[in-house]
Amino acid sequence: MKNLNRDTVCVQGGYTPGNGEPRQIPIIQSTTFKYDTSEHMGKLFDLEAEGYFYTRLQNPTNDYVAKKICELEGGTAAMLTSSGQAASFMAIFNIASAGDHIVASSAIYGGTYNLFAVTMKRMGIDFTFVSPNASDEEIEAAFRPNTKALFGETIANPALVVLDIERFASIAHKNGVPLIIDNTFATPVNCRPFEWGAEIVIHSTTKYIDGHGASVGGCIVDSGKFDWTKYPDKYPGLCTPDESYHGVTYTERFGIEGAFITKATAQLMRDFGCIQSPQNAFYINLGLESLHVRMKRHCENGLAVAQHLNNHEKIAWVRYSGLEGDESYELGKKYLEYGGCGVVSFGVKGGRKAAEAFMANLKIAAIETHVADARTCTLHPANATHRQMNDEELAAAGITPDLIRYSCGLEAAEDLIADIDQALAAI
Repeated sequence: MKNLNRDTVCVQGGYTPGNGEPRQIPIIQSTTFKYDTSEHMGKLFDLEAEGYFYTRLQNPTNDYVAKKICELEGGTAAMLTSSGQAASFMAIFNIASAGDHIVASSAIYGGTYNLFAVTMKRMGIDFTFVSPNASDEEIEAAFRPNTKALFGETIANPALVVLDIERFASIAHKNGVPLIIDNTFATPVNCRPFEWGAEIVIHSTTKYIDGHGASVGGCIVDSGKFDWTKYPDKYPGLCTPDESYHGVTYTERFGIEGAFITKATAQLMRDFGCIQSPQNAFYINLGLESLHVRMKRHCENGLAVAQHLNNHEKIAWVRYSGLEGDESYELGKKYLEYGGCGVVSFGVKGGRKAAEAFMANLKIAAIETHVADARTCTLHPANATHRQMNDEELAAAGITPDLIRYSCGLEAAEDLIADIDQALAAI
């Protein structure tokens, strides 16, 4: 059947068992695959036949799960990676190399910022960071002749700014580059960036998609809509022969629908080996099967907590796009089915010390370097995930010293609110 409801795809997408085959996706825990002839193996290495020969590149279990995420996002091809960081790196490195340039929103996850601003800069790729609220003219001014992509997060972690995807996509296309969106906090249940003009979507599947703190992973999904062949000089890796793969030209062999992911798999995964383990892919699929149910509850809890905090005398400010009056409220209504996610950012009156005292007194919410989990958890970003940033960089990312990131799990909202109240009372 075609055009299945999103909820049905969460449960049954990506894998259809045949007669007498396992109902749940099988875990193919094998590094290698047997073939009867070396000729057949040679065709696999030449990308002339479909199949598997080494799990460092591809594995059937991983492909089942990638296919499900691809269906949920409405893409044409997808691949799993070992982590969300690996997905961010490979999505950029697949089209950019030393001497190239990327424009990115400044309101992004601290680990991604460090990957871009420090590590990939050492590799010769330069990044310019722009405010997600900058004008079209200010964003366009950041572009250079060697700019290869525009990057942003649907819901920024932890600033919770909702990106105007349609506007950013328009700017990207005007400058002849794809828009790459990190859709981790929204998930395809809450937002589908391809419908608003994005070309590449990435996920840290460690977060809501897994949802149980069990499996680290990432995913890259291609919309199949960006025509790389219109810019062959800008994207030679996709539009000219790859001598490391017997001269294959990815856009010619696989079309614009499959070129990006095939190159990322055949070239980057081959060389970097940041593959998702089949066991972890299996766990991620278990999370996907309930994603549509869980996200609704996460968002309900997020809104309830945000509304309560917004009226508390000891809270200095609250940021949640589903909260009326929030700076991202209108964008949240436009792009997010539930208006927000399960994460609330806020500041406690009294600054950093008060924030730390509040967190120390929480009983249900655990202090963790994690987010978007079935269990409520919390973090002080300036002291943890964004610790490597200076004050100026923190401000650009929308992070203040008093900011607390509070990730609402699936518990009863009244219990989370009672826990918050007793922790605030202890300050």
